[in-house]
Amino acid sequence: MKTLTIALTLVAFGAMAQAKPVKIVFDVTSSDTLTHQAVLRHVSGMAAAYPQSVFEVVVYGSAMPMFVKGKSTVSKSIQKLASNPNVSFKVCEQTMERYKIDKSQLVANVGTVPDGILEIVNKQAEGWGYIKEAHH
Repeated sequence: MKTLTIALTLVAFGAMAQAKPVKIVFDVTSSDTLTHQAVLRHVSGMAAAYPQSVFEVVVYGSAMPMFVKGKSTVSKSIQKLASNPNVSFKVCEQTMERYKIDKSQLVANVGTVPDGILEIVNKQAEGWGYIKEAHH
């Protein structure tokens, strides 16, 4: 069902023919590595199809390992996507503190924000679209 929803979303975006670039923030809180793979697949596909659009992946909570060197199962995909100036990756500093992770332990090209939830709320207030990534 989730795959169908994403597929329909991508078709709807395609119908817009990139007439107006969009900005989308992805919310990732799951430790499930399938969720990590899914968000990168979605961002990669959308960034390729809509090169004028902007995408940000915000991680907090149990998703912390997604951005930690030696623990991330998607670090190579992050590096590939991070070369696109319209794609960014952010991790919550409060989550880093809770997990006792410092910036030197993060996968390259991952930035930080003081609070992941507030980052998402602020993006939405600026008119960004929102996608909660989850895998069931």
